[in-house]
Amino acid sequence: MKQTVKALIPLLAVIILLPGCAKKIKQQEDEIYSRHLQTHVKLTIISTPLPDDKGEMNLLLLNDGQDMEQLKVKETLADLYKKNLLQPVIIVGINAANRNDIYGVAGQPDYQNRGSKADKYAAFIDNELYAFVKKRAGVRKFKSVTIAGSSLGGLSAFDIAWNHADKIDKVAVLSGSFWWRDKDAAAPDYSDDTNRILLASVKSSRKKPHLKYWFYAGDKEETSDRDKDGVTDAVDDTKDLITIIQKKNVCPPGDIVFHESKEGKHDYDSWSKVFPEFLLWAVGK
Repeated sequence: MKQTVKALIPLLAVIILLPGCAKKIKQQEDEIYSRHLQTHVKLTIISTPLPDDKGEMNLLLLNDGQDMEQLKVKETLADLYKKNLLQPVIIVGINAANRNDIYGVAGQPDYQNRGSKADKYAAFIDNELYAFVKKRAGVRKFKSVTIAGSSLGGLSAFDIAWNHADKIDKVAVLSGSFWWRDKDAAAPDYSDDTNRILLASVKSSRKKPHLKYWFYAGDKEETSDRDKDGVTDAVDDTKDLITIIQKKNVCPPGDIVFHESKEGKHDYDSWSKVFPEFLLWAVGK
């Protein structure tokens, strides 16, 4: 009898600990082979516990997954989840091996031929990664899907969301590289109206994507001011894109959020400070 009791003690300890463990934020490394990119893509996956109803799980795809620690993703998620402010979510950080090749506007490299594989990266997200994550999570359909990124990763996130709104519900861009252009800004015939690739593409697009948008830009990201209006290009480019979206009337005014920071810089310190606000917008209760 004593031996039986002794044998049960470790089992009981595990049972007692399970509820506490189940409430923890989990992080794991994974990878997927992409036939579109012809390479293995590393993933960093951080998630809240699975809900009883897996249909309540949300998905956040995050460009530049190799920098999730600098963005303080795990600690921010853990803090907000502990305060019962978030819905269940899986955050998939997609590590970028060569971001100058894969980030950009699909099918339209810039004037230095950067973003030459942006179309292949978009196909990877749409055709391969989405199904991979659903299978891994055991989810038939996510409650919501958000894609986000910063700088070039933000440009990429917006382009992918705009063109694949059948799978994506929300897009967030932190300091997006919306200056992305097909001609050197120093060229005598350069024009903001026609040479900023993404803005020109959205303006001419016939798509009517039902998306929600969250933008961030800082007043101290740079000193460049192409139009000499006293506003830095990072802020101007973001505001110009928002104006184009508004004119296309693809969503209610309240579905576009713009956070402009007077002290914001083009770095992870600034982005990590607004990440909690973004996360609450994306998957808050």
